[in-house]
Amino acid sequence: MSEQPQWDSSISFIFAMIGAAVGLGNIWRFSYVLYSNGGGSFFIPYLIAIAIMGIPFLILEYGVGFSFKESFSSIMRKIKPEFEVIAWILVLFVFVVTIYYLVILSWDLVYLFSSFTFNWGTDTASYFVNTVGGSSDLTNANFLLIPTTVCVLLLWISVWFISHRDVDSGIGRVSKILIPALFVIMGIIIVYALTLPGSVVGINALIHPNWNGLLNVNIWLAAFAQIIFSLSMGQAIAITYASYLPKNSKLIDNVLIVVFANSAFEVCTAFGVFSILGYMSFINGTPITDLITEGTGLVFIVFPMIFNIMGSVGRILAPMLFLAILFAGITSALGYFEPMLSSTSAKLGWSRKKAASVLSIIGCAFSVLLTTGISSYVVGIIDSFVNEFGILLLIGVQCIIFAWVYGVEHFLPLLNEYSSFTVGKKWIFVIKYLLPFVLIIMWVVGIVQLFTTADVFEIAIDLIIIASVLVSAVFLTKLKPSGE
Repeated sequence: MSEQPQWDSSISFIFAMIGAAVGLGNIWRFSYVLYSNGGGSFFIPYLIAIAIMGIPFLILEYGVGFSFKESFSSIMRKIKPEFEVIAWILVLFVFVVTIYYLVILSWDLVYLFSSFTFNWGTDTASYFVNTVGGSSDLTNANFLLIPTTVCVLLLWISVWFISHRDVDSGIGRVSKILIPALFVIMGIIIVYALTLPGSVVGINALIHPNWNGLLNVNIWLAAFAQIIFSLSMGQAIAITYASYLPKNSKLIDNVLIVVFANSAFEVCTAFGVFSILGYMSFINGTPITDLITEGTGLVFIVFPMIFNIMGSVGRILAPMLFLAILFAGITSALGYFEPMLSSTSAKLGWSRKKAASVLSIIGCAFSVLLTTGISSYVVGIIDSFVNEFGILLLIGVQCIIFAWVYGVEHFLPLLNEYSSFTVGKKWIFVIKYLLPFVLIIMWVVGIVQLFTTADVFEIAIDLIIIASVLVSAVFLTKLKPSGE
């Protein structure tokens, strides 16, 4: 049976967890969520979501992983053999995230290379569609976007190279290098952005409060959704990483450090993003509302337009931004890959190197299939479905299993033993009652929105994902564990 790896210290774990949490969404999603959900007033539901969802659930995940010190599938099998299939469904969904996440990251890598020559030209939208991300025209599915395909291969080789090594010399060492570098690079970009003419226009647009929005339930759901996906909650990453912790670890202290670092990063980045948008509005006279967009449109279309007009400074900022996105994306991808790697290695008795190699080949093959001329369209469909249907549902299921079936009280002594802060009855109430209630509401709302807006092609992709995940989960569950 494969031996459980271990971090050499809590520092490696903290940097790896920050790396898993701080990802692409922190850079290009949070600023849009903040702006479109009440501006400054959004911080109230945001902070409440951290307090009653982010911190409590991460504490639970750390407690589960540290208590059992086994792979996620092994943990669920020990609680109740029938639950193992649930574990495999979750880690397979997270593996699907790894597959399309590296495609998104490959777009960034293309732009990183392009940032040295600015060969995206003046029509940045056409460059993204024709060279990098494709369109929603299904007739374009018969060819590959070669720059994106090549970058996907490079990224999967990188993920394999890091992951096949021992966790401390691989993920731990890389995280301790990339995360400080990421914070330094983004710090430089943010500080410079705040000095740009027009930056105040952008910041005012970002934080202008809409107090009436606090009465809108969708804004509260947006805050809870942001925390779930920003902290990579319930995706077995925290459980897997915590299972590698050495003895005497201060679990609750580590949770607070990770949550603070993640939130500080995304809030500060939002100010930097909107400072740059304010500059563009000031220089070109374009209304800032015309520049604000979510995700890939902001980073791969609007930002290159801004860099074009910045002159020599843009030649410096562009590579820095796309390098920062690369660092954030790589460390997050390693986190997404780890639960499947850990569970497969434990179940089949494979060495870490063999499991990482086989899974990387499989994952890379599927990622390449997502680099066709409809790349961004298909990735968007998969992203919405996996997160709003699969992972959100399984977070709620985990909450119920650990709180009610196993008994959340079992984790209290271990959580409180070495931590500077302790948890008790209030934490148990949140885990057993409040979180399941909130998660069920979020899942129902998400499902209604997902399937009422989906067309036939989107539903077909969703059904293929469900069928593939369920069949694979049942197959892996029925395999006899190594050593039996």
